[in-house]
Amino acid sequence: MSISTPSAQPLSTAITTLGLPKLTSALPYTSWEDDKRLSFFIDSTSCEAVLEPAIMEFEAAGPRKHLYFDPHRVKCAIVTCGGLCPGINDVIRALVMEAHHAYGVASIIGIPYGLEGFIPRYGHPIVELTPEKVANIHLFGGTMLGSSRGPQPADEIVDMLERANINALFVIGGDGTMKAAQAISSEVQARSLRLSVIGIPKTIDNDINFIQQSFGFETAVFKATEAIQCAHTEACGVPNGIGIVKLMGRESGFIAALATLALKEVNFVLVPEAPFSLHGEGGLLPALEQRIRQRGHAVLVVAEGAGQHLLAQNEEKDASGNPVLGDIASVLKDSISKHFAAVNLPYSLKYIDPSYIIRAVPANANDKVYCGFLGQHAVHAAMAGRTDMVVAKLQERFVHLPFHLVTSKRRKLDIHSDLWRAVLESTGQGRLAGMQP
Repeated sequence: MSISTPSAQPLSTAITTLGLPKLTSALPYTSWEDDKRLSFFIDSTSCEAVLEPAIMEFEAAGPRKHLYFDPHRVKCAIVTCGGLCPGINDVIRALVMEAHHAYGVASIIGIPYGLEGFIPRYGHPIVELTPEKVANIHLFGGTMLGSSRGPQPADEIVDMLERANINALFVIGGDGTMKAAQAISSEVQARSLRLSVIGIPKTIDNDINFIQQSFGFETAVFKATEAIQCAHTEACGVPNGIGIVKLMGRESGFIAALATLALKEVNFVLVPEAPFSLHGEGGLLPALEQRIRQRGHAVLVVAEGAGQHLLAQNEEKDASGNPVLGDIASVLKDSISKHFAAVNLPYSLKYIDPSYIIRAVPANANDKVYCGFLGQHAVHAAMAGRTDMVVAKLQERFVHLPFHLVTSKRRKLDIHSDLWRAVLESTGQGRLAGMQP
C-alpha cells in the first residue's frame, strides 16, 4: 500500500522480513495476526507529507502463528538512547518478560549508555537481563540501562552485534535514534545478516511522525500541570504576580498545548509553531500589561523552542545533531522587566522550569499499559522475522510502521487544527500577532 505525497514520492507501508517464517509458534492463542492489515484515515494531522487525506493500510502488530526464529536459539539485545522519558523502564521490562516467559529466548542483553555501549573503546560492560533483574524497574523513572546522545558508526555497531551473535535488536529512542536504527538496519541488510532491528519510538515532545501520542507523553502533561498550578498559586499570592513555566518542546508544542488545556489557568502559551511579537499592536507585552492591570496576575507557558526568531541565530548543534536553542525564558524575563519599568507598573515574577523533573518521573498507569503493549508487540514482530520497522499505536490500534515513515519528518502541532483553536479559546490570546493561523 502507498499514498501520494507533495513530492510525488509514494509512502510505502510494506514491512521488510528476514525470510519465510517456517516454524510454528508454541504460544497458546487461537487468534493470530499473520496476514492481518488494518485501514486508517490519514491526513496531515498524522503526517505532513500526505498530499490528500486518504485511507492507508498497515500491517497489524501482534503474535504470529508462524515464526522465523527458533526462540530457544535467539539472543536479543536492548538499547535506550537520547533523553529520558517516563516509561522507558516499563518498555525494557515488557521486552524482557515477553521474550523470556512467552518465547523462552536463550539470552537477553542490555547495551549500556546508548549507542556508546556498542563501541568497545568506551568500555561500557554489557548487562545480562533476566526477569529477576527487571522485576521492579517499572517502579522507577529513567532507564536502568543508561543513555547517551550522539551518533556512532553503524558499521562498528553491527560489528559488535555480529560478534555477540545477536538475532534481534530492540532500539528505544526518539527521532534521531530511529534514524540511527534505520542506518543499523541498512548495514545489517548490506551484510545479508539474519538480524531483526525493531524500533520503539520514544519522545517526550510527542514529535514522531505518524504517531499521535508517544509513550510517556500523558505522564509528562500531567506533571507539567502541577508546575503550572504552582505558578498560578505564586502569581495569585502577590500583587501583579506573573508566573512563567518553561516546558519541553524543541520544535513541537504539544506538551505546552495539552497542559494548558488540562488546567485552564494559563493566559498565554507560546509554542515553536506559532511565531509571536513582543511589542506593538497584538504584541505579547502590551497584552500581558493589560492582563495585569485588569486581573492582577498572569500565567505564561512557553515551550523551549518557542520564540527562536527573537534570538540571535547560530549554527551550533548538540550531540544529537539538533540546533542549539537560544534561551527564550531569559528574553521574556528581560523584556517584561524593561516594558513594565517603562510603563511604571510594579510586578513580581516567578519562573519555573520543571523539565528534568518531568522527564525523570515514573510513568502513570495509562502509560504503563501502553509501554507493556509496545514491548510485547516488538517481541512478536522480531520472532516473526520482521525488521527495519517500529511498533506504533495508531488510532488505538497497534501496527508495524517502516522506519522511513517515522524518520521522514518531525511531527508538529498544526496551528490550523481544532487543538490550537481550543488553546486560543482557553487562554484568550487569539488576538496576539502570530497566534492565529
